[in-house]
Amino acid sequence: MDVNGALDHGTLFLALASLLFFASLFGLVANWLKQPLIIAFIAVGLLAGPGALNLFPDSSALGLLSEVGISILLFAVGLKLDLTVIKTMGPVALATGLGQVAFTSIIGFFICLGLGFEVEASIYIAVALTFSSTIIIVKLLSDKKEIDALHGRIAVGFLIVQDILVVLAMIALSAMGTAGEVTNSSSLGLQAAFVGLKGLVFTAGILAIGRWVLPKALEIIAQKPELLTLFAVCWAVIAAALSDSLGLSQEVGAFIAGISMASSHFRESVASRLVSLRDFLLLFFFVHLGSGLDLSHLTTQIVPATLLSLFVLIGNPLIVMVIMGFMGYRKRTGFLAGLTVAQISEFSFILAALGARLGHVSEETVGLITVVGLITIGVSTYLIIYSQPIYEKIAPFLSLFERANATAEDKLANGQDSEPYEYLVLGTGRMGQQVFQCFEKNYIRYMGVDFDPYVVSQLREQKKPVIYGDLSDPELLQNLTHDKVKAVISTVPDALNNRGLIRALKEIDFKGQVAVTVAYPHQIEEFKELGADEVFCPPIDMGMYAAEKILGKRYLASL
Repeated sequence: MDVNGALDHGTLFLALASLLFFASLFGLVANWLKQPLIIAFIAVGLLAGPGALNLFPDSSALGLLSEVGISILLFAVGLKLDLTVIKTMGPVALATGLGQVAFTSIIGFFICLGLGFEVEASIYIAVALTFSSTIIIVKLLSDKKEIDALHGRIAVGFLIVQDILVVLAMIALSAMGTAGEVTNSSSLGLQAAFVGLKGLVFTAGILAIGRWVLPKALEIIAQKPELLTLFAVCWAVIAAALSDSLGLSQEVGAFIAGISMASSHFRESVASRLVSLRDFLLLFFFVHLGSGLDLSHLTTQIVPATLLSLFVLIGNPLIVMVIMGFMGYRKRTGFLAGLTVAQISEFSFILAALGARLGHVSEETVGLITVVGLITIGVSTYLIIYSQPIYEKIAPFLSLFERANATAEDKLANGQDSEPYEYLVLGTGRMGQQVFQCFEKNYIRYMGVDFDPYVVSQLREQKKPVIYGDLSDPELLQNLTHDKVKAVISTVPDALNNRGLIRALKEIDFKGQVAVTVAYPHQIEEFKELGADEVFCPPIDMGMYAAEKILGKRYLASL
């Protein structure tokens, strides 16, 4: 360690190795206990923090990795949200986001006053209780494969509304802190308007690049899959950094960068390739979060922390269910979406630290918000993980939150092409396109996947439902094989990739049929033994087809 407290290279590398060891160990224990890894990683942060081992006296390196992880996560979220989806989810996202923020901040303020807190501290606590963690919720919904479900899209929508509001809240609090020092500064309203203008210009610029520059660039870059992954990370981090330099949040910048690529046919491939990198870097976010927690005030704050945690865990989901029920959504959708706001956000810790730095709140108040965060994040994680069995037990009691004519979801479905494809065709060569023609003549819905970006572009110009993807990518298969897919058909005669395809489909417990194509007759039995329901061999199939055409099926059957 040098004189400034920073770790030298060797010590830093050893600290990182120790951190990864403890993360792996705690992760195994958490998995054995069927607990979420998020809690395990926060526990590792507590162990690595200044209150225990103090592995990172200078946490800048840890903080940088966590920020990159956050950027990639929010980029991946934006990547999954097409502009048409955002437009469709707009009313319910805005209503639930604003309604929940208003409810929590107003009621929370009076609860804090009742607990004996000063007005200024009550304001900070109430605001801290208002915002939910987009990062944690998106991670949990992604793990459960519910990010594209209706309640997942609605939840992401109002969480983004919260993110925008929390940026405005931090701007307002910062302005409050400097008001006494800069008497001639612009009014808070003008500051907010200026930030809003910058946000609009930034968003318009990023989306314009996504509309007119990225499509051609991605076609060239996608010829090398490694470059596609690198470019996606680059685009996410650059947008996040630019957003941060403009006074907006890094999360907003990364999210908008993801949206700018959401309409591209490369998005599924990019999203699948970012999964492992995202999960690894998010480890550092949760560890960094845990290492910054101060539990020294736990004993004195346990009673108010428990009461405020119950308010967040129960009150926040209730207001979401009330609003969504009033808007015509069914009780199940309202319940599942409501659970996502049953915790406070990492922004809550940032707000608390900001208040302490400005002299608005004491360290005891910061400690209270910290304890509430631990309780609500821990409990709500279990609530979301086990949301379906919980719903099944309490569903009869939730009818109060559902209107007799709950038709919002039906209207939503009728307003967009929501009927899923039934067949997944891998490879769009001559055989693949013949399969397309057969499906189209029989009005069968399908989705094609190809590795060649130029072929994909040409087919999409012909209005074919085709996306870019790599047959050897298991994450891509997991994303594309939804419950309605009846069969996966590989028209690519590549034995290595087809073996990997069958293995990957078994790992995700795919229930439909699997058909593969082989180049040589002796491979037919091999792939049937591996589990393929149908095996096509073009040389044999073409010979049989030619014989049928010339001699007729009846003559062949009699031989």
